[in-house]
Amino acid sequence: MKILQKTLLALTTGALLSVSAQAAINYSGQPYAGVKVGQYSPDDVDDDAVSYGVYGGYKFTSNFGIEAEYLTTGDADAFDEISEKSEYNADVYGLYGTYDYVFPNTALYAKGRLGIAKNKIDVDYTDKFDSSENESFGYSDTGVAGSLGLGYNITPMAGIEAMYNFYPTIEDDGADLDSNGITLGAHYKF
Repeated sequence: MKILQKTLLALTTGALLSVSAQAAINYSGQPYAGVKVGQYSPDDVDDDAVSYGVYGGYKFTSNFGIEAEYLTTGDADAFDEISEKSEYNADVYGLYGTYDYVFPNTALYAKGRLGIAKNKIDVDYTDKFDSSENESFGYSDTGVAGSLGLGYNITPMAGIEAMYNFYPTIEDDGADLDSNGITLGAHYKF
């Protein structure tokens, strides 16, 4: 099990086992902004990429809101063989409707997001013996995206969230490339 997965599992378990004495607070009409880090996982690659980004939103009611996100990744190996290798990186731009369910008498909440996002993957192919074969290309698609996760309000003005995310499927020469990821975010409410 990778370190990020262990961290998210420990965070989720700790959040579920902890019960806060403070009552649930109504966060309607409140903007927020935060940062996140995680793991971006497209199908059929050797390595998952480290992802990081920013997000922000506005809560219209205590349960419903809107959220925008920008997520990018570092370079990761799609494959690395004796004679050739390929690296990729990705960008995701999304706009989501959100729903939060606050567990009674705790600072713990469940969160769902559903919306539209652009998923863009850039690929660098390298032939280790013939550099004239090297090339760079990209794929992108816009479609339905979403997330499910748990959050914890550390204070009335700050919280953390662990999310499982699915991104739009990219069509590559008739084949579908699915991508998902996990993220850990921290945000501040204004």
